Amino acid sequence: MADSIDQKLDAVARHWFRAKFHLRGRERATAQTRGPATMRWHARDLIAKRLAPAEPYNDGKQTPYRGHPVFVAQHATATCCRSCLQRWHDIPPGRELSRLERGYVVDVICRWIERELESPPGPDDGSAVRRVGGGAEQAGEDSG
Repeated sequence: MADSIDQKLDAVARHWFRAKFHLRGRERATAQTRGPATMRWHARDLIAKRLAPAEPYNDGKQTPYRGHPVFVAQHATATCCRSCLQRWHDIPPGRELSRLERGYVVDVICRWIERELESPPGPDDGSAVRRVGGGAEQAGEDSG
């Protein structure tokens, strides 16, 4: 299963919007300090609350771009909202995620974080979003 997750991550990372997300600064330090077990626990909790319901509150805008490694990972892996889950992972909206689907989403997120921590850190510009006209993209303006 790890190979198929890596293949999916490689495919998603080729998309211009997804490719710009990396763990930097505080998010990277949090992932390193807290470790993989805590990141997995946080991912499970956040997915259960924000993504697993049949109709998540504020779907399409429920995942912040920054503030936690899992949030950055969700955007990088297209597990940030139900429409991205459908488009990139073939998980249909309109019903609660199964236990197997929740586990898959958590595995994808955690594997992305693991891969990020294996690679050398990039420049710490303090930003995980593209700057547009002097301001950051707004959450929910996910282009893919």
